[in-house]
Amino acid sequence: MKLPIVKGARGEDVRVVQRLLNQLGYPMDIDGEFGPQTYAAVRAFQSENLDQHGQPLVIDGKVGPLTWWSLTHPKPDVQPLSAIDYTQLPPPELGGSQIARAALESAIGELKAGACEIGGNNRGPWVKKYLEPAGLDEGNSWCASFVSWCYLQASGGDRNNMPFVYTPGARALLNEFKNKGWAHAPGTTYEPVPGDIVVWWREKLEGWLGHVGLVHQLKDGMLYTIEGNKSTRVQGFSYVFSRMDKLLGFGQVP
Repeated sequence: MKLPIVKGARGEDVRVVQRLLNQLGYPMDIDGEFGPQTYAAVRAFQSENLDQHGQPLVIDGKVGPLTWWSLTHPKPDVQPLSAIDYTQLPPPELGGSQIARAALESAIGELKAGACEIGGNNRGPWVKKYLEPAGLDEGNSWCASFVSWCYLQASGGDRNNMPFVYTPGARALLNEFKNKGWAHAPGTTYEPVPGDIVVWWREKLEGWLGHVGLVHQLKDGMLYTIEGNKSTRVQGFSYVFSRMDKLLGFGQVP
């Protein structure tokens, strides 16, 4: 099953969707063509159902991962959300290069150690550790420096071995990936893997402020990350992958 399945599609995958919709009380012809009838039925189903995380489905007429999960898990069988374990590396089959997974492992180590701000906004020994290689003092934003520090550890502590320059700015970090051909823009078919960077804009799209974290894994339509400086600590966060607000893009170290 290749997702998403959208209006205009044809074939056996469409027939599977049509059979499921019929079984769930949205009658239609099973003809293998994703036409107006199927589109309307998908939208009707989305308007009345939740995803596996208890969130309303987006009513877009597309059968993506969240709608597919809901179609294949009728309401009586829905299980409560079980959060992933941020303290464990994702399984190897989820991908990620050796150095990217090592960087993620460093992030997990900081999370488990309780890395956080101490003594004020953007201050404390943990923050100082992340900012020092960038030549910055405590008090500066540290999300990108945290990501850079994780990759520094993955590079044996030698900045010359890092795959990119140690960078304290989220947008500047994404630009480095763009210059290397390692970036993936929003709206593409790219699915992030463990150790990727994920970058958002802050305040306005055309501005200079941004935020960055590390991808832990993409699972069942949810993106799980480990980030610094979104809160006062190194922490895990989750996002509905199809609804990520203010996303600038992803970066993948090969």
